[in-house]
Amino acid sequence: MAYIKNLFDRNFLEYASYVIKDRAIPDLEDGLKPVQRRILHTLFEMDDGKFHKVANVVGSCMKYHPHGDQSIGPALVVLANKNFFIDRQGNFGNINTGDGAAAPRYIECRATPLSKDIFYHPKLTDMADSYDGRNKEPVLFPAKIPVVLIMGAEGIAVGMSTKILPHNVLEVLEAEIACLSGKKFTLYPDFPTGGLVDVSEYQDGNGKVLVRAKLDTSDPKRILITELPFGSTTESLINSVEAAAKAGRLKIQGISDFTTDKVEIEVKLARGVYAQETEDALFAFTECEQSISVNLLVIKDGLPEVMTVTDVIKHHTKQLVKILTKELELEKRELLDKLHLRTLERIFIEERIYKGIEKMKTAKGVEDAVISGFKPFLKEIGPRGVSHDDVEHLLRIPIRRISLYDINKAHEEMQQIQARIKEINNHLKNIIAYSISFLDGIITKIKANEELGRGARKTKVGAFDKINVKEVVRSDVELKYDAKTGYLGTNVTGAKIAEVSPFDRILTIRKNGMYTVADLPEKVFVGADAWWIGVADKEELAKTVFTIIYKDKETGCPFIKRCVIEGWIMNKDYFLVPDGAAVLHIDTRPKFTFSVKYVPKPRLKVLSEDFKAQDYNVRGLKAGGVRLANKEAAKVDPGRKKNDE
Repeated sequence: MAYIKNLFDRNFLEYASYVIKDRAIPDLEDGLKPVQRRILHTLFEMDDGKFHKVANVVGSCMKYHPHGDQSIGPALVVLANKNFFIDRQGNFGNINTGDGAAAPRYIECRATPLSKDIFYHPKLTDMADSYDGRNKEPVLFPAKIPVVLIMGAEGIAVGMSTKILPHNVLEVLEAEIACLSGKKFTLYPDFPTGGLVDVSEYQDGNGKVLVRAKLDTSDPKRILITELPFGSTTESLINSVEAAAKAGRLKIQGISDFTTDKVEIEVKLARGVYAQETEDALFAFTECEQSISVNLLVIKDGLPEVMTVTDVIKHHTKQLVKILTKELELEKRELLDKLHLRTLERIFIEERIYKGIEKMKTAKGVEDAVISGFKPFLKEIGPRGVSHDDVEHLLRIPIRRISLYDINKAHEEMQQIQARIKEINNHLKNIIAYSISFLDGIITKIKANEELGRGARKTKVGAFDKINVKEVVRSDVELKYDAKTGYLGTNVTGAKIAEVSPFDRILTIRKNGMYTVADLPEKVFVGADAWWIGVADKEELAKTVFTIIYKDKETGCPFIKRCVIEGWIMNKDYFLVPDGAAVLHIDTRPKFTFSVKYVPKPRLKVLSEDFKAQDYNVRGLKAGGVRLANKEAAKVDPGRKKNDE
């Protein structure tokens, strides 16, 4: 058994680790989940400037992704609809209406120039074996901007989840520039669907936000919804409005959807109802307002970690400097290698060193002749000298190139290489300024590319007034009770108890002293001759003292109990009196005088006594009552309100 338990524990931990690191949670370095990384890697491999059928991309990506086309295709569509790293052609669905994309064989895509600027650098990318060992795939892309903040992410793993809201790409880049410059910065979410957002509880990437649709209430008899809150579609929002209207929370005549490339939902109001008074109801009872909890969980250095937006910006600022430094150093090394070879080629051809190999009969003799020929020029060549590989390179130069060698063109090329090396050295000395100029270049490209559609901020940041649901909903629903049959509800034939709203909760104290709090019922049995029925408003009930007069089950003696009903669990039964006790009267007056009538017995002279309710202390709900007399009670006369003291 111990072996089996250990086996299960180990397998569960391996599975949990796999789901967290390799499926659900994005990595901080490039902001991508594994399937997204594999899709971009496939697009980079296939890139020839032309569009590719999505079906072909999915098929090629299956070399790297072990979970099949059913996970790759939808992930590609979602990534393409972010409008950053994949160019689209065809019907990729609509984020406003929630319509799905066309079949993969009908739509096309390719990697954008922006994605290459941000991710693509094969010489700096660590590669690992794919799942079947036949191919190599990137472990992580060396991303130059915080992609995880720009795209946002959502995922559920084992024991943890992430919810990262998207931010405006230009604001993120400007925050990076501010960080590089040692200035303060603040970032708030920006959603592709627009709308409004309240960030008063947004804790730098965590906490929660309130999002709202943008409403046009200029016409008093109709409301136009022109922008959606994040996470909603036109279909889900319309369904929520119709459900609220059916439940009596809204009074509308009809709702129509005229959405095309822009959102336009028209809500026609019922007669006697106007836009201003309906606006709050839409926010209170429909998807026009939603609360979104945020958790910025990412994989950092191979482990899950909750971070803040500020932490992510600071991390990526250091990462950008590191990546740009590596790129410059790599380019410098390649240019130095190229300059070295060009120098050797120039000397080899100009000084006719190749003539020295004509009489050599062995490979070693040829190599020695070439190296010997370069000895007078070692000072010009530099400390690297002439290696075996250099000789092999020179011997592979074709005769055509030697005969057509242009001395002036070679000198010009070498001067350009030297100028670029000097420029790189200057960038390395001023790497912060170079990093800022790189970000400025990305900003310029994004502003110039209208297809990205994410230049200007779409979501307006502000503070929302809290909506009191009770004030929004009209209390015009009749609550009725039939004392004979014992039925209570809105669909009952009986006396009207009160006018309530659909959101009111009803407190019922039954004849046996049991009380229950429940949602407004259509029809429910509470028993005949219930003592008290009313709205369960905690503020009002906290001020209301219930006086319960009952007689003991065994002795029949009268007791009084005064208490306040302050808390409850919905639909749970509570007892105000001991089991089996008979309730004689329940009252909510703060002061009153009542009479207890006793059962006539031999030698009993006093058959009635008066008591003042206010003479007895208010006690807890679970406390027992106070005995009024040692006589068997028959009934209680509660007196009249005009006699209240």
